[in-house]
Amino acid sequence: MILIYKRECVLALLCLGTAVAAAAEPVHSYRLRVVENPNRIEVEARFADAVSSVHVRSNRGPRYLSSPRDCEGRALVRHGRSLRAEDGRITCLRYSVDLGRLRAGDRRNATLSRRNTLAPPSRWLWRPRDGLPIVLSFELPDGYRASAPWERLDASGRRYRLSPSPENASAAVAFGRFTEAVRPVSGGEIRIALLEPTTGRAPETLIDWAATVAADVAASYGGLPNPSPHVLIIPVGGSRTGPPVPFGRVIRDGGESVEFFVNHYARIDRFYADWTATHEYSHLLFPYVRRDHRWISEGFAQYLQNVLLARADRYTPERAWQKLYEGFERGRRSRPELSPNAAAAGGTRSATMKVYWSGAVLALAADLELRRISGGQASLDTVIVALGDCCLPSAREWSGTELLQKLDELAGEAVFMPLYRRYANTAGFPDYVPLFAELGLSVERGRVVPGEQAAKAALRDAILAPVGPRLADRDIDRATASPDAH
Repeated sequence: MILIYKRECVLALLCLGTAVAAAAEPVHSYRLRVVENPNRIEVEARFADAVSSVHVRSNRGPRYLSSPRDCEGRALVRHGRSLRAEDGRITCLRYSVDLGRLRAGDRRNATLSRRNTLAPPSRWLWRPRDGLPIVLSFELPDGYRASAPWERLDASGRRYRLSPSPENASAAVAFGRFTEAVRPVSGGEIRIALLEPTTGRAPETLIDWAATVAADVAASYGGLPNPSPHVLIIPVGGSRTGPPVPFGRVIRDGGESVEFFVNHYARIDRFYADWTATHEYSHLLFPYVRRDHRWISEGFAQYLQNVLLARADRYTPERAWQKLYEGFERGRRSRPELSPNAAAAGGTRSATMKVYWSGAVLALAADLELRRISGGQASLDTVIVALGDCCLPSAREWSGTELLQKLDELAGEAVFMPLYRRYANTAGFPDYVPLFAELGLSVERGRVVPGEQAAKAALRDAILAPVGPRLADRDIDRATASPDAH
């Protein structure tokens, strides 16, 4: 039996009780006063209870720190990446952060105007190890902004909540004078910061592009699991003929942040034709999967990017199937002596295409099997929705098998794990030819040819067609009340 889960507050009193309980939980309170000249952050942290020490995640953190004291003026002792009081009790902490040095120490700033600084909190946020949430409030000069990946607590963008997260890389907070926008998407919003380049000018139409692609992805699932993801658009230069988005990535560090490194000289129509943003937003539909199983997470995003680009009318159906075929072929030719697990665990550069496309075959196979056993009532889409409702955003790292087992549980059928056992440790590349045959697709001289058999054409159409109201318009409370309600 295929199950479709919904998350909703059945009773208003239950929602109210949850909100009251959340409001009463202990939190650490940080006040961050940004000084523009000289460029620094003055931090005051008041802890929910006395702590024995605070630490910073990065080994580089101490080089940006100055004058750490408690609120009574007593100097704290540094031991590596930790600060301690002589009596072992810290109730309040004050210190200064050199934003200028931070700027010079992060290469993401190399192509940015001096008016902008990307500063990863892993290098400047000294905090206890107790895992309690932190509420951070910014005090900023006039016209100055701070854009962070954390949960936004008010419409001004100056109060945030930092909760536990996978911390898979170092996300950045943007400081300075740049363009910022909050745009609605189905079931929530997306927060975008467009930074200033050192040369030329990044067009504000890039904000429309980032928001539109996010809205296209969210439309298939009634929203993104995170109701307010953070997006940084980082201009890196290039040329009018160069790739519009040379690189993109998702970071789960204190929240979910998407970074797009963009060629701000490229024509805007080329951004809409590019697949990178759709791929990165697709990652937000899943938890962070550990690196030795990333062929699963990357493969799901590869499959979905082509499906979703067709649904948004940026790809024709013919192009979507052709792009999948070409990707499968690149994967098939990549390190045929390795299994997907071996390719992912080894970090072999020449096996990149195997890593990225093996999981795409698994995703297509699972999608077809779910549609077959349910008579078209379930699909990969319905299981993705169920995953978002039950388990996302997630504060921890998942293994690939844990993700696939959860998808089987949500589907009510063993679909994903049998495919994993078939493909994961088998050298070579998963056989996609029978899947194409099931879809009525053949290949002639490198071109995908769709067959005319009605049932198979209907199956292809069902995969690429925009989803109906059963998914896109479901009545689910995704905790997307106005940030002012916090």
